Amino acid sequence: MGPPPRRPPSANSVRERWSALPPAERQTFQRNAERWMRMSPAQRDLLRARENLRREQIRREAEAALRESGLSLDPQRRDLFESRYLQERRQMERALRHQVETERQQQLPTLIQQLKKEFQLEQPLNASPLPRATGSPKGE
Repeated sequence: MGPPPRRPPSANSVRERWSALPPAERQTFQRNAERWMRMSPAQRDLLRARENLRREQIRREAEAALRESGLSLDPQRRDLFESRYLQERRQMERALRHQVETERQQQLPTLIQQLKKEFQLEQPLNASPLPRATGSPKGE
């Protein structure tokens, strides 16, 4: 049996949560809201479906974590366990994304140098570099 239906948060709660967000997260939220408003109804439905699938997968993983823990909890503590699992998992995933991005930024210069050498070797010795594309041809 799933959780009971959610009630919409009170206006004060929404304002408090908004005020508690760091400026960068507020900006991200606003950009996402603007993107959402530009989406077609079909795109919104697709995004909702993907989000529902993602949430269901995480919920199943939280249940599996509870089973693996061997704990036998009453419904209230079970909900608390699931909530903490989700909270800690979000933090873990955020840290992993940051770690991957940091490693990517560290490895990009090496990749660029490798590709530069590789493509320099492929150029014919007496050929001139490729002409750059211009915005519009003039009288050609």
